[in-house]
Amino acid sequence: MSLILNIDTAQETARVSIAEDGKILLAAENNIQKDHASFLHKAIAQLCNDLSIKINLLSAIAVNKGPGSYTGLRVGMSSAIGLCFALQKPLITIDAFIISANDALKQINTGDAIICPMIDARRMEVFTIMYNLKLQELNAPSAMVLNNDSFNNVIAQKAIYFTGSGARKFQDIFNNNNAHFLAEKDMISSMAELSEIKYIQGVFDDLRNTEPFYLKDFQAFSTSAK
Repeated sequence: MSLILNIDTAQETARVSIAEDGKILLAAENNIQKDHASFLHKAIAQLCNDLSIKINLLSAIAVNKGPGSYTGLRVGMSSAIGLCFALQKPLITIDAFIISANDALKQINTGDAIICPMIDARRMEVFTIMYNLKLQELNAPSAMVLNNDSFNNVIAQKAIYFTGSGARKFQDIFNNNNAHFLAEKDMISSMAELSEIKYIQGVFDDLRNTEPFYLKDFQAFSTSAK
């Protein structure tokens, strides 16, 4: 049996959960980005208290490593690493893109398509990547400034399912029969499923050398900026 604490403060909504064998036992959310730091440790303590779980009984700590908000990533990563050192537990890091893609996959009924998570950066910029339906990367992660011609060379060949915070602003400027836009449904469960897979496989991160995945140099931005 595994008990994994999942921490996600990478974007506008912070999510914290405790999962048993990949299934959510209890979760908490905070929608005020500037309060993620104060929310996080109180939420963890409350989850453990409500579940009557002593924190040292956790099997591992998982954290969304990004990309996303610079400050949010620092909050989540430093908290996760600190808990791992204190509790002598393994660290699991999960890419923000794959969490979003895994959530989207459950909403897709076709056998051949592309999933394109987009994380809102600033103005019309997003962090993005493309996956096939086996969640294999089709290109390298990148920062992209969206316009009416974005993805035209790909979307002519195959349906693309856009998801994530950045997809909302792309939907406002892009119209194509092969373009589908999905709302994020259950990011909490998506992360828990992925962290459980890594736990079973024994894929852990080095506590002394792990850093957030910023994708590009720090710029002050809000995940809700347009």
